[in-house]
Amino acid sequence: MSQAAFEPKARKRGGTANATECRRSKKEEDSMVLLLNGSPNANGCTATALNEMAAVFREEGIETELIQVGNKDIRGCVSCGFCGKNGKCVINDLVNEVAGKFEAADGLVVGSPVYYGSPNGTILSFMDRLFYSTSFSKHMKVGAAVVSCRRGGNTASFDVLNKYFTISGMPVASSTYWNQVHGFTAEDVKKDLEGLQTMRNLARNMAFMIKAFADAKEKYGLPTVERKSFTSFPDGK
Repeated sequence: MSQAAFEPKARKRGGTANATECRRSKKEEDSMVLLLNGSPNANGCTATALNEMAAVFREEGIETELIQVGNKDIRGCVSCGFCGKNGKCVINDLVNEVAGKFEAADGLVVGSPVYYGSPNGTILSFMDRLFYSTSFSKHMKVGAAVVSCRRGGNTASFDVLNKYFTISGMPVASSTYWNQVHGFTAEDVKKDLEGLQTMRNLARNMAFMIKAFADAKEKYGLPTVERKSFTSFPDGK
């Protein structure tokens, strides 16, 4: 965004844009949200929900990247310990490719269809490895889960995806209903007007959180995180 973008507002007040306004707008311009589509269908129900959010992020001046995960060959963690020594997963696939983007991002939206009352197995394997193999701090990155289903299993799936955020110090964005859309096809989801409204409100809330946290970080710094205690009972007691 150019400096000229601030000039109309500054002239309206009879002055020039101040440094705080310029800093804030620069931060908004630099903000990035990753959206992960856990569905194997790149243009299906889950994608329809994520695209509804992406449009709002663009309106809010936040850059987005939608990454297709659900149609990739993603295996689960094999507990080999390679990531602890090398800072990346031993399986060099989309997980390692997304890791750097996740580190640079301010927010993460994870979308999944419901399979037997749970998120897609591919996105679960992806999330397990993405979060476990990366050592960078996820503290205060904003997270949001989105699920799509024809009828049921949505809240259980929603709960599973949110746990990745809440174990990582990531504030969870909410909306005016649980973050879900209903339908068997993308055309069905477009008829779920409340579901799409929920997605738009979710994106606005998430954008607000990202901007507010950026301001607070500049003013106060990040909260202190304690890490000395770790539950373990090696003595058998």
